[in-house]
Amino acid sequence: MASSNTTTTGVDNTFRKKFDTEEYRERARERENKESDRSKSRSKGPPVQRAPLKHRDYHVDLESRLGKTQVVTPVAPLSQQAGYFCRVCECVVKDSANYLDHINGKKHQRALGMSMRVERSSLEQVQERFEVLKKRKTPGTFTEQDLDERIRKQQEEEEELKRQRREKKKEKKKGKVMEEEPEMDPEVAEMMGFGGFGSSKKS
Repeated sequence: MASSNTTTTGVDNTFRKKFDTEEYRERARERENKESDRSKSRSKGPPVQRAPLKHRDYHVDLESRLGKTQVVTPVAPLSQQAGYFCRVCECVVKDSANYLDHINGKKHQRALGMSMRVERSSLEQVQERFEVLKKRKTPGTFTEQDLDERIRKQQEEEEELKRQRREKKKEKKKGKVMEEEPEMDPEVAEMMGFGGFGSSKKS
């Protein structure tokens, strides 16, 4: 057998991916430059000064739509959908407990321009507040005798309600007994054989 003089070239069968290190270094530099520019733009503006938390000066309406029927459509605006609509945040909350949590929460207060910190009151402000509360409360409006009187009236009302319930139950029982035992004509009862149970006929 004759040997062949042809030489075969080597084949790259390692299947390892070749990375261009220069290209990836350049990408890393660009990413670092973007991040540094972003951090500089964030730190440019002064910190936002928000007003301290204040007392709510309006009544929260939770009962105006209570017990009312409303047609809800998916194309209706947010203010006409089911639930409680917040005009400040433009969102709908499904029940009153979550609505109160929302209007007392950080997101809503920030939208109103307030922080969650309360302003520290001075001695004069506390004294003025006490004076206002004293004027609002008239002397002698409530005593222990009033409390005893209210408790006694409540007990009397409960006793009256119990008595009325007992009478209604008695009336219902009487009505049922009358329905179960209808009055029959004595002649018809005698013809049907109902008249002589347990009684002896005298001739």
